[in-house]
Amino acid sequence: MADAELNRLAQEHRVATRYTDWRGQETEVSDDTLRAVLTALGADVSTPAAVRETLARVEEEKRSRLLPPILFQRAGRREALQIPWGARGPDEVWLDMANRGSVQLHATSVRTRDGLLKQYHLPPGTPHGWHRVRVRVRSLWREESAPLLLTPARLEVPSRAWGFTTQLYSVRSKESWGIGDLHDLADLASWSGRDLGAGFILVNPLHATEPVTPIGPSPYSPMSRRFASPLYLRVEDVPEYAALPARDRERISVLATKAKPRDGTGREGGALLDRDAAWEAKREALEVLFAVPRSAERQRAYEWYRHREGAPLTAFATWSALSEEHGADWRRWPHELRDAENPAVAHAAKRLEDRVEFHAWLQWQLDEQLAQAQAAARESGMPIGIMHDLAVGVHPGSADAWMYRPMFAPGMSVGAPPDEFNQKGQNWGQPPWHPGRLADAAYLPFRGMLAAALRHGGGLRLDHAMQISRLWWVPEGASADEGTYVYYDREAMLSTLVWEAAQAGAVVVGEDLGTVEPGVRDDLAERGVLGTSLLWFERDAEGRPKKPEDWRESSLATVGTHDMPPIAGFLHGDHIELRERLGLLTRPVEEETADHARQLADWLHLLHEEELLDTTPEDILDALKEGSIDHDAEVTAALHAFLAYTPCRLVGVSLADAVGERRTQNQPGTTDEYPNWRIPLGDSEGDPVYLEELPGAPMLETTLAPFQPPSG
Repeated sequence: MADAELNRLAQEHRVATRYTDWRGQETEVSDDTLRAVLTALGADVSTPAAVRETLARVEEEKRSRLLPPILFQRAGRREALQIPWGARGPDEVWLDMANRGSVQLHATSVRTRDGLLKQYHLPPGTPHGWHRVRVRVRSLWREESAPLLLTPARLEVPSRAWGFTTQLYSVRSKESWGIGDLHDLADLASWSGRDLGAGFILVNPLHATEPVTPIGPSPYSPMSRRFASPLYLRVEDVPEYAALPARDRERISVLATKAKPRDGTGREGGALLDRDAAWEAKREALEVLFAVPRSAERQRAYEWYRHREGAPLTAFATWSALSEEHGADWRRWPHELRDAENPAVAHAAKRLEDRVEFHAWLQWQLDEQLAQAQAAARESGMPIGIMHDLAVGVHPGSADAWMYRPMFAPGMSVGAPPDEFNQKGQNWGQPPWHPGRLADAAYLPFRGMLAAALRHGGGLRLDHAMQISRLWWVPEGASADEGTYVYYDREAMLSTLVWEAAQAGAVVVGEDLGTVEPGVRDDLAERGVLGTSLLWFERDAEGRPKKPEDWRESSLATVGTHDMPPIAGFLHGDHIELRERLGLLTRPVEEETADHARQLADWLHLLHEEELLDTTPEDILDALKEGSIDHDAEVTAALHAFLAYTPCRLVGVSLADAVGERRTQNQPGTTDEYPNWRIPLGDSEGDPVYLEELPGAPMLETTLAPFQPPSG
């Protein structure tokens, strides 16, 4: 009986008690996992009696509530707002429209499986955006209200376009301080849009990192998803730089020289990226610029920015200042500082006022340089411009986890269940949103994060797009395969995403790879959110490579991802050699190599059938066995020509592929065993390729030929 009641309580909290694994088999979730997850959600499951009492309370709250925490409606739909009706049902329902006053809504009754419902249609001409619904029960002297978001039915589908995909930190110019920065991004966008006809540039997440060294290399484990990393600032582009006296300019020049990559005869610029060295130099230079008095106009602009960003910026800057004293993990701070609302935090912020101001000022500089990069992209003719990437979560000791601590589920981590490639599952070490508390907060943290990501971009990639519907929660101390799915309000989160993107006029791409919940891809497509199609993974029901005409139109098509080797590395099986060396293979290397050869042969034959290869597949495979690179450029060009043949709305060309790079940016399953996220852009020999050298890169012209207009 207790187990049955535990399962009922889990279902009330939208926690999966069973799931279908990657083999198609039904898997039961253990009671221990259910108890841990329910405890994180705030339920008392300490005893069978506690489970019964909690279940009764949840069911009573569900019966007595007049409105859900938040309401969503799509414009143009006939469906009306539905509100439960019964002994405690409302007598009056009012719509408080933003800037348009209030209007009473009138109902029609419908009977459903859940009982009698009253339907309320919104007045014609109700504008898109946020409104409020109020309900009143006169007999009980009760009134409740909830926000209502009326969204466009779907986002506009973009015209066909191609663009570069790249890890910005790896794309260095001769002027950047050891790390690719926002000036480099603006230059890359200007050149590729103006001279090559690119429609967008997709970059890695530019989220905030630690404000003190050491800085974690992964852009997918940030300190904040709402704010950006000052590592990407170009120091010389800060307007106050022009007012510096000669002595300070010389000081900054010395710092820049230390941080900039060297490109002498030793090609020392090919060394691994050093974020710590880059940030130490930049921070000292930015401190100098921060001390420069601002003009009245600049001060007004800064004050306007501070007002626009409000309390979240102050909280983030406070976390940054405290991190300078106590380290960039709030879980190790003095106890009284771990709660952002504790009065001790306010006292500390007052004491550190200048440091708080400095970190807020850094975000202002980022806001300006991000805007300049997008402006450069659009001025080059790009219809989309910069497409930003939104990570699925944050580091557990991060600013976001501190600022929004009640919004996260304690003792839980997001990951993925076992699959064919990760048979022990994955634990990403990132705390998940608490679904109920996020809804009660009208999704404000989520909304703010989306608005910030879209403010200075024409597109957004949503990493692990399934985050809008369900996440795999792993209890602290458990293995990754001992988790379960926790469901979110898909309509709510998707509507919020659509609204923020519509406000910005932006394109949204959802990374919908791997295990995807049924219906998610259809819902994304219905709302105008593009999916993701990876060439190496696109196979039909019989395991054969999909022909170009069979690819879905509503997607961004690429050959691979940052978790895979570039094309040249893949052709030569570099990933197999690397995984064998690191002990990551789950079967004998001979089997892995043979399977890779079969898959590669399948693709080469299809490319040849489509008349995209001049050389026969057999000759290419023989050459690869001998270690020859003679056909790397030909195959790379053919693969991108194949993508151009598909109906996909967007096609991404990895900048690493376009210059012949063989090294992967990230090897899943490793931390320090491989230099993840620290590989500078280089050619097939690993020699650095700088931004200024891209126009003359040997493989660039043939790789991009399918996307260029016919000559003459």
